[in-house]
Amino acid sequence: MTLRIAVKRLAHGADLPLPRYESAGAAGLDLLAAVPEDAPMVIGRGARRLVPTGLVLELPPGFEGQVRPRSGLALRQGLTVLNAPGTIDADYRGEVGVILVNLGDEAVTVTRGMRIAQLVVAPVTRAELVEAEAVGATARGAGGFGSTGV
Repeated sequence: MTLRIAVKRLAHGADLPLPRYESAGAAGLDLLAAVPEDAPMVIGRGARRLVPTGLVLELPPGFEGQVRPRSGLALRQGLTVLNAPGTIDADYRGEVGVILVNLGDEAVTVTRGMRIAQLVVAPVTRAELVEAEAVGATARGAGGFGSTGV
């Protein structure tokens, strides 16, 4: 199934290619950094920065965009998406930004057009919460925070 999504390029990202899947079986489209060519963004050890993509998406109702880390950046440089997965709601019409954090040992320079994250478009199920006096019992019960691995 292919879902068509309208994309508006902002002036600072107009010359960058649109995000694309890098392999036939890829789940995520690679998002690119729309930082100025002459002003790359340096993310120091332990620092976080909001990296612009120069894109505005029109996700259809019933879908969300999930912004996820790129595994190669995380492994090689310690650069990851801070709020992974970040959520882009269907009614959001602002620029897609990626909050990157540097968990590595050295500063990382983000350059124009660098692939910084993945965008996965996924269906959303809306829930209605209904207050109840009790909830059904399970074998696990209230055990949490690692209780199934102890």
